[in-house]
Amino acid sequence: MYAILPKQRTHRLKHMLAKFRPLMATAAKATAPPAVAASTAAVAAERDDHVHYNHTDACHRLRWTAKESYEYMYARPWSRVVDFYAELVRTGAGAAGLANLFGKDEKDYKLDDTSGGDYQTPPEKQMAAISSKDRGGRWERVTFKIVLSYHGASFDGWQKQPGLSTVQGLVEKHLGRFVDERKAKQLEARSLPIEGCAVVAGRTDKGVTALQQVCSFYTWRKDVKSEDIKDAINEATPDKLKPLHVSEVSREFHPNFAAKWRRYLYIFPLDEHAQLISGEEQLSKMLENSEYNIKPQSFDVAKVDEIIRQLSGKTLSYKMFARDTQASRSVGPATECFMFHSRAAPAKLYYTNENCKEGTRVMCIELVANRFLRKMVRVLVATAIREAAAGAGKDALLKLMEATDRRATAPPAPPEGLCLVDAGYEDFDKQRCFIVD
Repeated sequence: MYAILPKQRTHRLKHMLAKFRPLMATAAKATAPPAVAASTAAVAAERDDHVHYNHTDACHRLRWTAKESYEYMYARPWSRVVDFYAELVRTGAGAAGLANLFGKDEKDYKLDDTSGGDYQTPPEKQMAAISSKDRGGRWERVTFKIVLSYHGASFDGWQKQPGLSTVQGLVEKHLGRFVDERKAKQLEARSLPIEGCAVVAGRTDKGVTALQQVCSFYTWRKDVKSEDIKDAINEATPDKLKPLHVSEVSREFHPNFAAKWRRYLYIFPLDEHAQLISGEEQLSKMLENSEYNIKPQSFDVAKVDEIIRQLSGKTLSYKMFARDTQASRSVGPATECFMFHSRAAPAKLYYTNENCKEGTRVMCIELVANRFLRKMVRVLVATAIREAAAGAGKDALLKLMEATDRRATAPPAPPEGLCLVDAGYEDFDKQRCFIVD
């Protein structure tokens, strides 16, 4: 036995504290009250919400910050665009309803009810389909192609989500009456509502309108007719969701995988009395006077068109223009899209309201590609406007493709201006576009 001297006891105590201090700190973090952790996360999110990317080109002093871009976008009179889309959905005009915006003939864009733009089975699959007619199981099911028009401001997006009013949820609920007996029993056994299953060409976010969205539904029941499905969906909310056409198609049809292209239109309200000051004018003034640093408050539509059309005819990686994507879809081929058509042009919205006889000045951006990433169109629109206002070169978007941080692009433009016009299952025809050279 031996006695521990005071100095030795002090040394050992310091050694033990140094050893266990990191563990004590970790435990303190793990047991922190939820409210404190949540508030810390909220503060961090708020701080990073509008962090400005450090651009180094000649226009960097004129380029809007993320916050300035966001505020400019959301300050527009969006209610007029929302009302315009609502009228198109209510009347069931489809894509043809946009023709008047560009001085086109509606007849050239009408959805043909006799054919419904029906999907044609590729020749290489026709023989396989013929030989499978006598087979049972899934080969006996009947597939229907449904062309829908819905008002984005009335729904929480396409995808079904608990507690939210979504297009998919409403459509599948009304398709429930056509579910075959076997599937109905399976759903009942699992205490699930008897609903159909709708597969879509492209999911839309909350606030985004669709004029000719395409989805499909299949059933093993042989007594279901196209008109029955159309009437059932039309009972849901006639002024907000309207089935334009329903037709029976081959079992191989898949709205998403079979689509060769998708077309979006973005309508951006312009300032009625704003003096158009281009970024080039601002830049020249800044070069003349080093103290001049007033950012532009407007942009030239022709400049946006010059910038946006550089994407046409190219396969590019749009990862810098996507948002909220899965990690597996943020790199490599999964981010690549081929842009068939990209144009911008001024137009006017007209209403039946007597106070709006002169119409509302707007800019329309038409984009057609084989596929689109999440929020890609809205980020492209906002970034093109930001670059046009700053007076950037026509290759501004192409240069941003090489960025390493998504903060180099602008925050997404408001969803109220975006519209999924249609999806195509035939080869792309440029003459079907609204904005052509």
